[in-house]
Amino acid sequence: MFAYNTKLWITLRSETDNATLQTDLYSLIAWSNWWLLKFNASKCKLMHIGHKLPTEYYMEEDAGGKVKIEETTMEKDLNIYITSDLKPSTQCVKVARKARSVLAMVRRNFKRLDADDFLLIYKTYVSPHMKYCIQAWSPHLVKDIQTLESVQRTATRMVSTLKKLPYD
Repeated sequence: MFAYNTKLWITLRSETDNATLQTDLYSLIAWSNWWLLKFNASKCKLMHIGHKLPTEYYMEEDAGGKVKIEETTMEKDLNIYITSDLKPSTQCVKVARKARSVLAMVRRNFKRLDADDFLLIYKTYVSPHMKYCIQAWSPHLVKDIQTLESVQRTATRMVSTLKKLPYD
């Protein structure tokens, strides 16, 4: 079975924009019913980005009833965390946590590493986690950059020849 992600958005400037988005939602539901690709209303989410206007949107169920779409402040799409404030801090923390767990696995399984072996392992297993879709979540805040650099600093300390060198 396939899972498809559909995004519907609009810039809200007035009440008519709110009504337009609800109309677009009903049109999308009608299209999906025509093609027998039903939406699961319980999995649909609403995220406000840049405003806190009180809005409510509904989807129709097969039984004819309406279901209110649940609001969220964070959503994961293609393994990237998107928050309502569009800051990459959550993504940086999750990436750093995953990279540290991979480093811990490397530390458990390789007791001695020289610089060449470690570089190969780091580029193969750790670096892809740190660089995955970085164009989309590009860390620009100092705390986010420090979070990612701390993983690299920890990694360089694992190699005995690099342990005493400064990180820079």
